[in-house]
Amino acid sequence: MTMKTVFEKTSGLTDNQTHYCPGCTHGIIHRMVGEVLEEMGILEDTVGVASVGCSVLSYEYFNCDMTQAAHGRAPAVATGIKRVLPDRFVFTYQGDGDLASIGIAEAVHAAARGENITVIFVNNAIYGMTGGQMAPTTLVGQKTATTPFGRDASIQGLPIRVSEMLSTLDGTAYIERVSTHDVPNILKAKKAIRKAFETQKQGLGFSMVEILSSCPTNWGLDPNESLDWIKDNMVPAYPLGVYKDVPKGGDEW
Repeated sequence: MTMKTVFEKTSGLTDNQTHYCPGCTHGIIHRMVGEVLEEMGILEDTVGVASVGCSVLSYEYFNCDMTQAAHGRAPAVATGIKRVLPDRFVFTYQGDGDLASIGIAEAVHAAARGENITVIFVNNAIYGMTGGQMAPTTLVGQKTATTPFGRDASIQGLPIRVSEMLSTLDGTAYIERVSTHDVPNILKAKKAIRKAFETQKQGLGFSMVEILSSCPTNWGLDPNESLDWIKDNMVPAYPLGVYKDVPKGGDEW
């Protein structure tokens, strides 16, 4: 008797074992992106840009053409690729340290220019790869390696809400914030990723999906606790939802 296959690994990912810590949701996000590229039938027409950070080896995991960018420069590299190869689907895969800190100018200006690329922005509110330092997205009161008593707004300032900021720019076509803390939200996240690539397919301009993700190792929590921490702490600070959606033929800019 042959068992019916109800789930199998997407062809959008390679067979390489990922290096991520147990409980980190980068792997889930990788799978969603890979599935969307496979389901849309665009794997052979896609170029991804890996960032610097925990996702620095993502070029080993996505089963499409990939390149590596210097720290924070993924949107600039993606801009060059898209302008030279306008028929390709081009995306960046960036963490909050890469995008919201050293790369914030690249993200802002790519969005302002309306570059027809898609940004997958993973926000875990901390620097993961380099040892758990405070990031631009670290919450007020959150303890990190560089804020052992918690982030103090009077000293370190306030977190940057990237989706809200980029949604104010005329060149952005689609911005949505989603989460990975439970199955219903993971399913919504996949729909948002699909929507972002569809936006690029229609040539509408800059699209970004911000995905709230966990970092059990640097948060000092076990995997289940870290998912609850997203729900209880990150979601209130970073409300989920669509922040910009310009329909085809829209006249917003």
